[in-house]
Amino acid sequence: MQEFSAFLGIVLAIALGAVSPGPSFVVVARTAVSASRADGLAVALGMGAGGVLFAAAALLGLHGLLLAVPSLYVVLKVLGGLYLAYLGIRIWRGAKRPLPIADLSGSPEARRFATQFKSLALGLTTQLSNPKAAIVYASVFAAFLPTAQSAAFDVAIVSTVFVVEAGWYVVVALVLSSEGPRRAYLRYKAWIDRAAGGLMMALGAKLVSSAQAV
Repeated sequence: MQEFSAFLGIVLAIALGAVSPGPSFVVVARTAVSASRADGLAVALGMGAGGVLFAAAALLGLHGLLLAVPSLYVVLKVLGGLYLAYLGIRIWRGAKRPLPIADLSGSPEARRFATQFKSLALGLTTQLSNPKAAIVYASVFAAFLPTAQSAAFDVAIVSTVFVVEAGWYVVVALVLSSEGPRRAYLRYKAWIDRAAGGLMMALGAKLVSSAQAV
């Protein structure tokens, strides 16, 4: 019964965190409308994989590690902030460039795989670059984990975290890769890219500046 209550608490908290707007949503949304549905889904799977790594780290004592080594949190903030700012600059600089919608239906299998693997890696690195996600996972697991949990509980919680994280972004990718959102993106590409790039740069700068106050 204790494990079941802990399981529900962790899953609900992670689900609420996943659906809240942030850099992960921006990356999935932009990939879905600007590249292809397959690329959007690959990014979503990368987000899920990042969630699995955070969950595994939390089970292994991430919360205690961050408390014991405060400088580690500062490093995570700085590196994560710089990476998000880098993504934002790339998006901003490409705002005025024409972006043909990818059509990989007739592409060689190796090329499609390479493109989607790159998108999956983008999702994974974006998820892992967010130190707030690391803190959320560490805090949630520390708050809800029972004093002693079984191996079955660990497997169930890590698997469910993947379903929650990847599932939400799969929905986002499917919705935004449809024809209507794609046409709207092409029409207002410069403005949308500048807004997305500016948001990513602002988030990155906020993370770096907040690290100085730790």
